Amino acid sequence: METTLRKIGYAPPLSPYIDICHEDADILICNKPSGLLSVPGRAENMKDCLETRLKEQVGEVYTVHRLDMETSGLIVYARNAEMQKALNKIFMDRKVDKEYIADIYGEAPGSHGTIDLPLICDWPNRPKQMVDYTIGKPAITHWTLLSAKNNTSRILLKPITGRSHQLRVHMQALGHPILGDSLYAPDEAYTPYSRLHLHAANLCFIHPKTGNKIDVVSESPF
Repeated sequence: METTLRKIGYAPPLSPYIDICHEDADILICNKPSGLLSVPGRAENMKDCLETRLKEQVGEVYTVHRLDMETSGLIVYARNAEMQKALNKIFMDRKVDKEYIADIYGEAPGSHGTIDLPLICDWPNRPKQMVDYTIGKPAITHWTLLSAKNNTSRILLKPITGRSHQLRVHMQALGHPILGDSLYAPDEAYTPYSRLHLHAANLCFIHPKTGNKIDVVSESPF
């Protein structure tokens, strides 16, 4: 399966403008739509993003992690610098449980598995990433088959590490790219679909300040 480097225009969705799933004095968790950047892009026409919208509507926010523009689902922002530092630490220490729903091309090779493939930026083809056993950074993803039909499979993905494009590259490396993936899917797995079939469906962690368990779920939109 061959892929081409496709250029995707930026037309961020306006409805809903912001979808907040959890809010307290220190943390915001939003449901980001596919097609919206998490943070501003370099080009002037890419300043509209979830971070900018939040600053307009609710005040100062601080980035903790990101979702790809084409990926939808749950994303965390801190409301102050102290909480940003605390959240960064629990993400770095892998104390945040993350689950994604994805539809992949073809029949999954079994009921579950683990992908352990080191990743690095594919510099000549930025922003693509690639597997590199020599200088790639460790990247681990667990996957579980949920259902299958019409030569596609729905899987639950649990990334242990948080590398750029990790889930997308790991699925491609497995031989089953995510449907609608503009960077890693061949035409037969890309053209029939209006968006990337990858959704951040669950975030679970202990609130660094209150000690309460935060467990937020977002239903898949595809």
